[in-house]
Amino acid sequence: MSFLKKTFKVVSALALIGLVAFLVFGPGYVERSRNQVAEHAPYLISDRARALHESLVIGDWHADSLLWNRDLSTRGAYGQVDIPRLIEGNVAIQVFTAVTKSPAAQNYAGNDADAFDNITPLIMAQLWPMRTWTSLAERALYQAEKLSLVQMAVPESLKIIRTIDDLEEVLDRRAAGEKVVGGLLGIEGAHPLEGDMANLLRLESAGYRLIALQHFFDNELGGSLHGRSNAGLTEFGREVVAEVERRGLILDVAHSSEQTVEDVLGMVDMPIILSHSGMRSVCDVKRNIPVDLMQRIAATGGVIGIGYWQDVTCDNSPAGVARSILAATNELGGDAVSLGSDFDGSVATTFDTSELAAITQELLNLGMDDAQIRKVMGENMLRVIRSRLETRP
Repeated sequence: MSFLKKTFKVVSALALIGLVAFLVFGPGYVERSRNQVAEHAPYLISDRARALHESLVIGDWHADSLLWNRDLSTRGAYGQVDIPRLIEGNVAIQVFTAVTKSPAAQNYAGNDADAFDNITPLIMAQLWPMRTWTSLAERALYQAEKLSLVQMAVPESLKIIRTIDDLEEVLDRRAAGEKVVGGLLGIEGAHPLEGDMANLLRLESAGYRLIALQHFFDNELGGSLHGRSNAGLTEFGREVVAEVERRGLILDVAHSSEQTVEDVLGMVDMPIILSHSGMRSVCDVKRNIPVDLMQRIAATGGVIGIGYWQDVTCDNSPAGVARSILAATNELGGDAVSLGSDFDGSVATTFDTSELAAITQELLNLGMDDAQIRKVMGENMLRVIRSRLETRP
């Protein structure tokens, strides 16, 4: 009996050590494997490109950094976005998007809504509050709380944008020489509403200003580009779209089915965005919706954000990303293109946000003029944000 007791104690101690090691090192290991930046020599930036880049107001529609347990107030040794690296890259406005559910075996062709959710074990391992383990709404609310804690830690470097006055304050502070980033909250797919319109108001109160309708699966609002139904908006989806428009929020159709995009275009009178994508003329994949739909999004006064990862660019080097941006401006018009990195969204890239001057350099190399570069890198995004925040009730 004494031997069995000793053996049990040893096994229990080893199990406890293993659990602690998993909780301490496991989540970081997962992120290192999911958000890789390829090793590379420093990108060569000309004096002209450097000077232009430092004069730009730069904005990015999409980064999933709040999903991970890194401290975004400090410069990380892995991942792609944090506040110090945003400042190094001269980013003025960063949309932080909340991922709340991701189906196992996630792919661009088709996913089941009831597939095992990969986010649940991740957040449990990261020791998120228990309220988030079973509620998608609570997962989104918790990520808003996380960004608020970053702002509290470095108020000189991060300002969360809730109103038009917040936006203008960030721009004024930057014009005065302050190194400050404006953070804007968005949800990646509106499944955190859990089919209840009251949750839209809860998310809005928590600071969310950008609402994407779908992610990798069909939800209560309608069909996903990567779901099974290819359906358009449901009745609940139409109610949400109407409420988003009425409340002065920003509507994002990234990951929505083509029919959902068609339905949205048929019922709104506001700029809409496709936050992170690529162009089929450059990378002919399902993830990049047809150019005629993109042109109709542009006709609303909206924009398409060009991503930085291989699946939408077919070349994720700075030069490859720049070629996608140039194709977008040629096919959609110079006012309809912006940046939508998908940084920290389980994508591999060849640069992080501190290295965005490499994009400016490559756009110059392609012959894009300074005025058009200013639009793509941030002015088009600012126009859309201003147009929506100014209409808030």
